[in-house]
Amino acid sequence: MKKSFLTAVAAAWIVAWTGTIVWSQGAATVEPPAAAEAAKDPRLEIPESDDGMPGAGPVRRADWFKGKWRDRRRHFEAVEGDEQGAVVFFGDSITEGWGDHMKDMFAGVKVANRGIGGDTTRGMLYREGEDVIALDPAAVVMLMGTNDLEENADAETIAGNVKLIVDRLKAHNPKMPVILCEVMPSSETKHRPADKIKEINKALAAAMNDEPQVTTIDTWTLFAVEGGDAKKEEFPDLLHPNAGGYAKWAAAVRPVLATDGLMDTEPDNFTPEPGFESLFNGHDLTGWRFVPTSEKDVEASKKKGAPAWPIVEKEERFDGKTETPDGRYVAKNGRLIVTTPQEGRRLQQLWTTREFPKDFVLKLEFRATPNADSGVYIRAPQLQCRDYLLAGPYKKLEHYKPQDWNELVITVSGTSAHCECNGEVLEDHLKIPETGPIGLEGDRGQMEYRRIRVKEGA
Repeated sequence: MKKSFLTAVAAAWIVAWTGTIVWSQGAATVEPPAAAEAAKDPRLEIPESDDGMPGAGPVRRADWFKGKWRDRRRHFEAVEGDEQGAVVFFGDSITEGWGDHMKDMFAGVKVANRGIGGDTTRGMLYREGEDVIALDPAAVVMLMGTNDLEENADAETIAGNVKLIVDRLKAHNPKMPVILCEVMPSSETKHRPADKIKEINKALAAAMNDEPQVTTIDTWTLFAVEGGDAKKEEFPDLLHPNAGGYAKWAAAVRPVLATDGLMDTEPDNFTPEPGFESLFNGHDLTGWRFVPTSEKDVEASKKKGAPAWPIVEKEERFDGKTETPDGRYVAKNGRLIVTTPQEGRRLQQLWTTREFPKDFVLKLEFRATPNADSGVYIRAPQLQCRDYLLAGPYKKLEHYKPQDWNELVITVSGTSAHCECNGEVLEDHLKIPETGPIGLEGDRGQMEYRRIRVKEGA
């Protein structure tokens, strides 16, 4: 009988204090210590000392962990042939706890679970070659560092190990997408206080700042309550997600996999309603442009602490091009994607080549990664378009769908715009100029837009 997702998650938290866990088809059974001893393979064992091990920081060697390490890696070896070319999820117990059920959350994508409960970043660096690179992955999704913190490793050591892991992935395939999930919140009661996790995530961001191959997802804000602990309703033990937590994590990852061409690969055959015309053709950036940066924005970009702000000196049109020169705006499979900036924040603006002096109705759909920040310019003023429930300013929306598609409808009459998201009012009378183009902002996180269409003369 196929085990339920909840059963699989519960099984993944088992710690084998008197034996070891053997994984088979997503289920866990306890193997007698004598059998485990007989099954030892030096290639799959944790080194007895740190001498010669790459990286720095803690490596766990408790008996229960040695058994788990061996059994999980033996399982990895057994299924390696079937998981060649998979999207590999690489991590510790939070990844392991997904079990084989992670494939249900990434329809049409071959996935491989390479999580080992209790592992540290140095342990993952040691096993990366055989457990991950040997699969020649289509992409690697990483979540790591929480166990290092419990072992009192500092943020710089953790980030250093992650950087070495990424360096090896780059050396294997410099074009392979790498998705780094921020360390998720936990609790001081689990020896993982919020301030320390924030330090780790800050160090990881700095280490990945010059890594265009890596996309970071804000899985900290996604799960943190005010004060920084994990949400009890999604992390019952304040460390591991339940089924609802895994569903949210999967939803956060899917849009990035789509941008990397691993999901949502079919074209969007949407046809505008009668009277509407498309402003985005779905396959290139025809009709869109960069405009020269205003003097006001140039001055703002010079202020201390200002986010990255590329200065545009002359208009540049993108007719027939699938992306802007820096790759920030990308047309793919019906989506106009504002990609995640390496710097964490980068302010940019993409504008239509047309202006809109008449009354009009603008409709579009958007999908945001956790805490993403973007915006829709209406003749110039900006309507904030974000992952609203996390990033605001409209945190009380009842119909907003996190990490899913939402519809904006903007009705312009004279110099006033009425703006709704999924039928809920965002702004009733947003003041706007008499004419101007429509634009899309980039700030932080990834934002996707589709089905951008307008009806003039409404």
